[in-house]
Amino acid sequence: MKFKDILVHIDNSPQCAGRLELAVALAKEHDAQLTGLYVIVHQPYATQNVSAQEDEERAQGAFSRQTGEAGIRAEWISADWKTVGVTMAEVINYHAHAKDLIVVGQTDPREQQWDVPADLPQQVVVGAGRPVLVVPYAGSFKTVGKRPIVAWKTGRPAARAVNDALPILLNAEEVFVLSINDVGCEADAEHGGSICANLERHAIKVKQDHIMIKTIPVASLLVNYAWEHSCDLIIMGVYAKKTRGKDDLGPVAKDFFNFMTLPVLMSN
Repeated sequence: MKFKDILVHIDNSPQCAGRLELAVALAKEHDAQLTGLYVIVHQPYATQNVSAQEDEERAQGAFSRQTGEAGIRAEWISADWKTVGVTMAEVINYHAHAKDLIVVGQTDPREQQWDVPADLPQQVVVGAGRPVLVVPYAGSFKTVGKRPIVAWKTGRPAARAVNDALPILLNAEEVFVLSINDVGCEADAEHGGSICANLERHAIKVKQDHIMIKTIPVASLLVNYAWEHSCDLIIMGVYAKKTRGKDDLGPVAKDFFNFMTLPVLMSN
């Protein structure tokens, strides 16, 4: 079981190079086709930037060069959405619905581009309907998934995330299933054994662990655990609720988007 159709969002940000490098590595590992999606959106009453075509050509050149050197199947899509007011996330999600895996980047507040909304990865996670790999803007990540952590909490989001991540889990050297609960709550730790048994039936090597919440945020606990165990990926389910007509992610997911230090595979 492999990802056979991967989509990566391409832009002209400095951190896009690392995101593309990781997407190319995943496509090569899974013998997948990699689609580079470059999105052009238009502001109301604004003329098209004269350098827009040059920006796109530069991005396409980098994509073609890296995919060609890797010897993978590749496709380039330049989505110039003529309808004013359509958001970048809507365009990405439109193309994401027919892919196996979506690769996007964490927003760097210091390098914010005018056409890329600060919450772009959050909007893609909520709207893609597919697993989304969010790549930190800082750091180098040439491979992921050799030692992943499954952030387990009994319920639909985590179950969906585990199922979506099976192509990665099947190739992992070791998988850590980590339950984090309030003091006195053992339900997820007990049920974590069931998901471990399920993964072991797929011949996946699993280690189960359990941490009690005290005063440290869940996101920090997961990141610390990953560092201590030399993990290279966190797999987690996220939930969203409507707040003032807009999908709003839960607090743990929000923390990850702010303080991400390693790639995170999210499913909603």
